[in-house]
Amino acid sequence: MLLSTERIPKGYNTTNQFVIVKGGATNFIDFVTKTFGAKERKAVRTPDRDGLLIHAEIELGNATLMLADSKAEWPFTPAFIQVYVQDAQTILELATKEGAELVTRVSKFYSGFKLARFKDPFGNIWWLYEPDPEGQKDAHQASNSDWHDQKPSEVHETIMDAMKNLKAPQ
Repeated sequence: MLLSTERIPKGYNTTNQFVIVKGGATNFIDFVTKTFGAKERKAVRTPDRDGLLIHAEIELGNATLMLADSKAEWPFTPAFIQVYVQDAQTILELATKEGAELVTRVSKFYSGFKLARFKDPFGNIWWLYEPDPEGQKDAHQASNSDWHDQKPSEVHETIMDAMKNLKAPQ
């Protein structure tokens, strides 16, 4: 049974993401702050005995993103993060300015949203969902069988390519 929402500490949700960062958790915090305007909860920043961060937190909208530095002996474990945004193109531009790679340009999606993706300099892939007023009117018309009968979309193909080529940052 899940904890009732009124018992969950302010700023946290029933589920919260935890990102293990190869290539510097402090740099990741800077990237997310510059790209999304997020704020670090500096009071919880916890360095481990080796100087690497074992725990840090970022407020990203109404969510908490927890993170730590990856230890040398830990495997690469990329995160896949979904964020609802007002303007996906602006976020893509900010992210690429900070070293991210474009995965999927802003594209029509289903359920009344546009979708874009980027891979950050740490190997994580971000899904950006932007409301699409044009897509709202037919948001519930597509069925799973319709999707399977169509040629693969750019949205599908770009994530398939990104996943096939996903490697730990150097």
